[in-house]
Amino acid sequence: MTMTIRTFQPADSEPVIRLWQRCNLTVPWNDPMLDIRRKLAVQPELFLVGEQDRHLVASAMGGYDGHRGWIYYLAVDPDFRQRGYGRLITGTLERLLSAAGCPKINLMVRATNRAVVDFYGGLGYTVDEVVSLGKRLVKD
Repeated sequence: MTMTIRTFQPADSEPVIRLWQRCNLTVPWNDPMLDIRRKLAVQPELFLVGEQDRHLVASAMGGYDGHRGWIYYLAVDPDFRQRGYGRLITGTLERLLSAAGCPKINLMVRATNRAVVDFYGGLGYTVDEVVSLGKRLVKD
């Protein structure tokens, strides 16, 4: 079986949130439904889902600010891993970002998550020696 990739639709919200929860991508300080609504307001064409037999099995959220591209919420259902689905949805997002003129993609992975760091390393991503800083502008 192969996975079909398409643009996220609002009806995908609950299945995507369940996927993110199953993949431990949600954190208490980020409301996933609010993250989805914000993404749908900005570059919704860069929010992808993957389906196999009408079952949502993957997601990836991308962004491009004119300088760098970003990947967020890349998830593959644990029952559907080791089939190349993560590589497939990442490659699709890379092609979309490249077509938009994006010269480089950045992403953040928890340093303790070696399996995911190794996954991205296998796709050609390297560790940038930077410190990631953040500042909340909106109190959710």
